[in-house]
Amino acid sequence: MILPPNLEELIPEGHLVRVVNKIIDGIEMDSFLENYKGGGTSSYHPKMMLKLIVYAYVDKIYTSRRIAKALRENVNYMWLGGNNRPGFRTIARFRGEALKGKIRTVFTYVLTVLIEMGYVKMEDYLVDGTKIEADANAHKVVWAKRVKKSKAGLLEQIQGLLNEIEEANRAEDEEYGDNDLEELGSSEEINTERLQEIIAKINEQLKGQSEKKEVKKMVKELEKKYIPRLEKYEEQEQILAGRSSYSKTDPDASSMLMKEDRASAKPWPRPAYNVQIGAEGQFIVGFSIHQTAGDSGCFIPHMEQQSWPRGKKPRNVCGDGAYGSEENFAYLGRNGQGNYLKYNAFYQDTHPTHKPEKQQAAQFRTENFPYNAETDTLTCPAGKVLTYQETVPYRSLNGYLTKRRVYECKDCADCALKEKCNKSQGNRRIQMSLELREHRQRARENLLSEHGRLLRKQRATELEGIFGNIKHNLGFRRFHLRGNEKVEIEWGLICLAHNLRKLGKMMRKGNG
Repeated sequence: MILPPNLEELIPEGHLVRVVNKIIDGIEMDSFLENYKGGGTSSYHPKMMLKLIVYAYVDKIYTSRRIAKALRENVNYMWLGGNNRPGFRTIARFRGEALKGKIRTVFTYVLTVLIEMGYVKMEDYLVDGTKIEADANAHKVVWAKRVKKSKAGLLEQIQGLLNEIEEANRAEDEEYGDNDLEELGSSEEINTERLQEIIAKINEQLKGQSEKKEVKKMVKELEKKYIPRLEKYEEQEQILAGRSSYSKTDPDASSMLMKEDRASAKPWPRPAYNVQIGAEGQFIVGFSIHQTAGDSGCFIPHMEQQSWPRGKKPRNVCGDGAYGSEENFAYLGRNGQGNYLKYNAFYQDTHPTHKPEKQQAAQFRTENFPYNAETDTLTCPAGKVLTYQETVPYRSLNGYLTKRRVYECKDCADCALKEKCNKSQGNRRIQMSLELREHRQRARENLLSEHGRLLRKQRATELEGIFGNIKHNLGFRRFHLRGNEKVEIEWGLICLAHNLRKLGKMMRKGNG
């Protein structure tokens, strides 16, 4: 070959790299250019860098070194990058810093393209989550229970030492006749700031009292030994922020039990993130990252984080039983969206058992007690009436505050079904939310409708298909970046990769 080949001729029409190039070309890059202040050496254009990173994720390449290697060896990357060869540090810096706060802009633009092409209608939003392992050491984890226990033991030691200081001071005062120190005991909870105030106060009062060596020795022990430990536990509590654990390698990651480990004889949780997606037509139309394992508490934050193209939010939302909580039902009602969320007892309500022992147990469940709205009473299987007693506040595990109405039977003593119905000593008491009961009734009606049955089938096949494609076909089972912000960037890139691969397939079918 006398002349080098034309890269344009080496890439066939309809190739995925051309799809990525065409889609990214339409993105406005003004917000990206704000990060380029000028001066110094010339920078690679952000649009070219974005194309390279997005295509790399489409091509199942996730590390900056492998992307840089592909730029030297792969024709598709050479063509996409215009024969530029940014180093792996430049690629890593652009992905980790330049894409902060920008990945959703790119995702929303691609979603807008899918809507304009008719692949997505934003009518039915199918939501589900999965756990993706963090880039962290599974054996370096801080547990909230252990921190709480250790801190309680340390505070007990500190309080004991403060008491010893008082006793030693009194003994030395009796010997030398000096004035007593002020009482150190306090009903306030001891923390680092409070302990430092106490030490400063003691040191101020001990000035000029050279004979009180024992007291000074114990005060120095407080400063050198106990304050650093207390600071460490307080810092750990601050990082935990209500979580049950966090990884020392990646403090934003929490220990979660992975799906593939549940069948193990001794399942062990690993640092991971709970990733949530919304889908329609096998395309991902929404994504979010969460630090808690339960899906119920992730639903509202997930929905609030989405930037719906042109404000076009989905009409209906469908999810499995993990999402069917009162706060999630109420959220959909406030936003005027169709409630197709399952609740935890949906299967039992729609699939009555034929086994006599299970039928007998089911009739004593609270939700199966008939409710009379006119008399505001419930009726138990024995025909006894439970009357309203009081309304009490109730806070869910997710922090949602609501009210529960309390009902009680007048006399269960002579009831033949008491042992099966009520295990407590007194009468049967039930806490019930009328709002939750109404929400569940509405959800059940929606889910059993023709459209609801269709959504349930689509949710099971589409979402599991998407997660299967990401984990098995794309081989993405572990994040390569650390921290919430960077993990969100990487998950956004994975969602883009799934959508663009799907779009390329649909376009090739259309051309055929």
